Amino acid sequence: MTHDAKPGRSRLDSVIRRLSAQRDGLAWASAEIAEIKGDVLEIGLGNGRSYDHLRHLMPERRIWVIDRQLACHPACVPPEADFLQGDADAMLLELTNRKAPIALAHYDLGTGHDARDHEIAAELSKLIAPLMVPGGMILSDQPLIGFEQLPEPADIPEGRYMFYRSA
Repeated sequence: MTHDAKPGRSRLDSVIRRLSAQRDGLAWASAEIAEIKGDVLEIGLGNGRSYDHLRHLMPERRIWVIDRQLACHPACVPPEADFLQGDADAMLLELTNRKAPIALAHYDLGTGHDARDHEIAAELSKLIAPLMVPGGMILSDQPLIGFEQLPEPADIPEGRYMFYRSA
């Protein structure tokens, strides 16, 4: 995760900006893909906040979820059939084998160490690409490779969240 704590800005301020960018970005991207057929993919469930938000934004779409373990808030547990438990690389390959068409992917993995997080995101980008339908959107707080990067929507600070479109 990129930290933007600066003099006069606390880490709490930073997380508020990140979560606001995430919320606003997911809303923007869901509108962008309204006419595109496909499922949604949440890579990194964590405690389930963004997954829960995606359920509210797009209740008609199947939402696949990948995480190493199920450790979310009880109200945010995905259906068993949609939860792929294990390392992200293996689970992305599993989704490829299932031929799941993904219209929107939300990449939300991180160790808290920027260099390692960027390395992992670059590796996983190659496994996300085959899942994406043409024109699909990918949102991430880590830089991804192999996708067209889009400018941030007007209400999201530059560099706070990244937006990509698949070919």
